[in-house]
Amino acid sequence: MFKKILIFIPILILIISTTFTKNSTKQLDKKIFETLENIRALEDIYELVLLDYNYLTSPNKLMEYSQFYFEEDLKKKEILDLKTIIFKNE
Repeated sequence: MFKKILIFIPILILIISTTFTKNSTKQLDKKIFETLENIRALEDIYELVLLDYNYLTSPNKLMEYSQFYFEEDLKKKEILDLKTIIFKNE
């Protein structure tokens, strides 16, 4: 009987320690996954903000695009000449 108890106790301790290790590993995996998802979302936002910044801070680039896409629609006006704005009906 004593021999069975000596075998049973280490097996029970190993099962319990394995359970704790497995649970802590699952929690760490969950935290790592959440952190990676947050980083991915922040990287997407960063790329969009950087794109906006690059386009809004580069007047030369904006002028190039306006000439390329809106050759005849956009005309340069002086700020003092603007009194009324007339929109074209499409």
